[in-house]
Amino acid sequence: MRLPLGVPFLAAALTAVTLTGTAPSATAVAESGGHCARLERVRVPGAALQREACLDDLTTTGLAGTDYTDPADQAGLTAAGTRTPSGVPGIQIDGYFPDSSGFNTTHGWRHDAQFVIRLPDRWNGGLVVTGAPGNRKQYATDKAISDRVLAQGYAYAATDKGNSGTDFYRDGVRPGDAVAEWNARTTQLTRAVRRVAAQRYGHAPRRTYVTGISNGGYLTRWQLENHPELYDGGVDWEGALWTADGPNLLTSLPATVARSLGAAGDEDLYAAGFARGSEFLWPYHEKAYWGVTQKIYRAEFDPGYDPRCPGPTAGSSPEEILAPCASDAAYDYAARPASVRRAVTRVALTGRIGKPLITLHGDLDALLPKAADSDVYARMIDERGRGALHRYYTIAGGTHVDGLYDTHPDRLRPILPCYRSAFDTLTAWVERGTPPPADHTVGKPADGDVVDSCPLR
Repeated sequence: MRLPLGVPFLAAALTAVTLTGTAPSATAVAESGGHCARLERVRVPGAALQREACLDDLTTTGLAGTDYTDPADQAGLTAAGTRTPSGVPGIQIDGYFPDSSGFNTTHGWRHDAQFVIRLPDRWNGGLVVTGAPGNRKQYATDKAISDRVLAQGYAYAATDKGNSGTDFYRDGVRPGDAVAEWNARTTQLTRAVRRVAAQRYGHAPRRTYVTGISNGGYLTRWQLENHPELYDGGVDWEGALWTADGPNLLTSLPATVARSLGAAGDEDLYAAGFARGSEFLWPYHEKAYWGVTQKIYRAEFDPGYDPRCPGPTAGSSPEEILAPCASDAAYDYAARPASVRRAVTRVALTGRIGKPLITLHGDLDALLPKAADSDVYARMIDERGRGALHRYYTIAGGTHVDGLYDTHPDRLRPILPCYRSAFDTLTAWVERGTPPPADHTVGKPADGDVVDSCPLR
């Protein structure tokens, strides 16, 4: 981990959703100067390496089979039937900022702080910035976020957060360093891309939005609390909540490990915030999420607790990586030394947002239960007197990753179409002053299209 001077592993429209959104104006097209104009001027400030390309289509459809995207990094985040737009020509820039860690092997670089920047020829004057969900990398939200915002005319940028994979906790020197870097890298990329846009289009973005899924949602919250001057608003899709005194992942997940090892029951999970009715999702999460998430985040913030597990690596095989640490069944965050809370304090959220924020959370989230996450964060925002800047929509039938809809189409609904609606709601709120709907639960319709439609009103 090194910054130049100047957080789960496998998880990861006001009206009905349209796939293309509002087309960029003729003025924006004229400003862009044509296909890939000014490519030679584009330089990412502070980057140690960058690679530019003029492409006929910046979406996942056009990039399929190339090294300009990574379908494996997107696996499980969207429902199989999700429709996405295509046919967005422009410039893509891949590269990285100076960093001393090398978990990210994309492009064979073995270098962290990697980013992707996409600059469509038809620009609407806006910019969307995100960070990878879970412990994925910079292409993780290409299908879920990039495709549609590019088709609407936004420039797009994403970061790997400065470290990735299940050994991310090995980055840095002090407890909490790796997660703290996530925030710094998002800020760094936002500042750099605003200047890149000015190089490409002749002026800085008129609007900049921050958004993300899971750990990317956490980044959205943190950025709007700590750097509201950089953004006009954000959409938080089931962001992780970190608070020094709890709740956080280390207060909700130990019960899941204990249950998987026969040391706790269903009632213990309900007490930790897991929703009644989500039980059918628990077997999958027990195998794919709970154990690995608890042990790697506990290793990040509390390395003194059972330092042999996970130790210097979370494992070399899928079985080793996903296996829980038996000691985590008895983990008691409240009883740990004050140094652990100080480490979490470094990355903790406060609720003091400075720009409009829309939060979405599925009521069947079985990794970050809403009762111990977004419900709490909404109250934090209200207690800070910032409630007028926040809207909170619970998605009935939503869970942490949309890919599970394909396994349980009778019980779940994808959140992505609701996210698209929320993004359009945010931009209407910021740019036209259109009041968003009040906080409410978005019901799951008995029939109709839930894969590509989710009106919030």
